[in-house]
Amino acid sequence: MSLLRVLGRPMLASMFLTGGLSSVRAPEEVAPVAEPVVQPVTERVSALPDHTEQVVRLNGAVQVVAGLMLATGRMPRPAALAIAATLVPTTLAAHRFWEAEDPAERAQQRIHFFKNMSMLGGLLIAADDTGARPSLLWRGTHAAHGLRHDAGLVRRSVRATAGPAAAAGRVRAKLPV
Repeated sequence: MSLLRVLGRPMLASMFLTGGLSSVRAPEEVAPVAEPVVQPVTERVSALPDHTEQVVRLNGAVQVVAGLMLATGRMPRPAALAIAATLVPTTLAAHRFWEAEDPAERAQQRIHFFKNMSMLGGLLIAADDTGARPSLLWRGTHAAHGLRHDAGLVRRSVRATAGPAAAAGRVRAKLPV
């Protein structure tokens, strides 16, 4: 693994580890801000808990677990996607700059909103990073191409040997036993 990945993944994960731990430990601090985003989602997704504090705690737990996975390099691509999935509702709940009345508050929320968008971009890049190894799609396509090539070789080999083998069988059948 490159030095950039060894250093960059924990740095990217650090914000989600600390924020996720905070949400797990004290969801009541975040729940009022999260309510406008959580309620419509829980109405549509029956698998989520009904209480906002439980959803906030679940979101934080996902951030902690996926953050640890990303930081340690254990399944970093799915971990980055999981964190990205939690970042979208978090950003929409906490940094609604378009609703702020005070210009200073609006400017501050806009900065935090676009900071989160930048982190989302980094997570999407991390989710696409194959670590200099070919992607699963490329490996699958390459394996299928190799199988088609091998099947073609077998087919040509069978065709090349079938005629002489049949002729030898006919000659042998005519010989006295």
